[in-house]
Amino acid sequence: MKKLFLSAAALLFLFSCQNDENSSAPLAEAAAHRGCASQEVLEAQLKADPSLAIRMNQIEAFTEKAMLEGRLVNGKIEIPVVVNVLYKTAAENISLAQIQSQIDVLNQDFNATNSDFNNTPALFSGVAANVGINFVLETVNRKSTTKTSWGTRDAMKKSKQGGLDPTSPTTKLNMWACTVGGGILGYAQFPGGSSATDGVVIDSKYFGLSGSGAYPYNLGRTATHEVGHWMNLRHIWGDATCGSDLVSDTPTHNTANYGAPVYPHYSTCTGTPVEMTMNYMDYTDDRGMYMFSNGQKSRMAAIFVAGGARYSFGQ
Repeated sequence: MKKLFLSAAALLFLFSCQNDENSSAPLAEAAAHRGCASQEVLEAQLKADPSLAIRMNQIEAFTEKAMLEGRLVNGKIEIPVVVNVLYKTAAENISLAQIQSQIDVLNQDFNATNSDFNNTPALFSGVAANVGINFVLETVNRKSTTKTSWGTRDAMKKSKQGGLDPTSPTTKLNMWACTVGGGILGYAQFPGGSSATDGVVIDSKYFGLSGSGAYPYNLGRTATHEVGHWMNLRHIWGDATCGSDLVSDTPTHNTANYGAPVYPHYSTCTGTPVEMTMNYMDYTDDRGMYMFSNGQKSRMAAIFVAGGARYSFGQ
């Protein structure tokens, strides 16, 4: 089992999502590389609430214990989803069909029914997982705004700042579709944060399949990646050179991968010559990612058992 660093500084490093662009800059064109803004979001949350590091360490200790004991959820988990659409332009006011297409992608990716799952190389076929989590669209909330971009300080989640407050965040996954800015595709809040800001933010250009979906992030995998974070998954490279994602069956990666790497893609990290670049928690293009591992499945399942950080979702 890959071990956890317990200091607040290590938490900041471990949970970082590397950004290639300045998150305060306007988004004038499609992002050159996949990037999420969890690092700066986590830094701000830890500064505002130092006890967050303690809660996250407790969640990690519980997760590791639950996995070792095999105390995981039996059967499928169904997650009700609330989508909050914030728009200034018609393109940002994404259609119900586009929203539903994103829910469909999540259901395929988390149940291994995505058509590209069969592309999993033989080397990893033994650990390729059917996570067994379903998503059901419950409500779509829409709000016209004057903002051209929202940034990464959770303003979109607060009605007092022009956004939309989350709906029942302890029992529903809230997703915000809006223009984030700065080349950021999206970001998620890890388990342990405030329920007032809990959920996933996806730039409207990368939400779902139809409408405004922008290549190479037009297959709905930004949400799959970010929901993975929301369910306690780390980046596969551990946000460090040859870092740990706290999952035993994923190879150690040199760093993030971009584009659609040709298999096999070799690592120089000790003991893991071939990287799992097709894992949803790497930074590849949508067409380059198509699997979770069994270890990641166990890690996600642990947060839904009694005592887990998202136990209320499994009831």
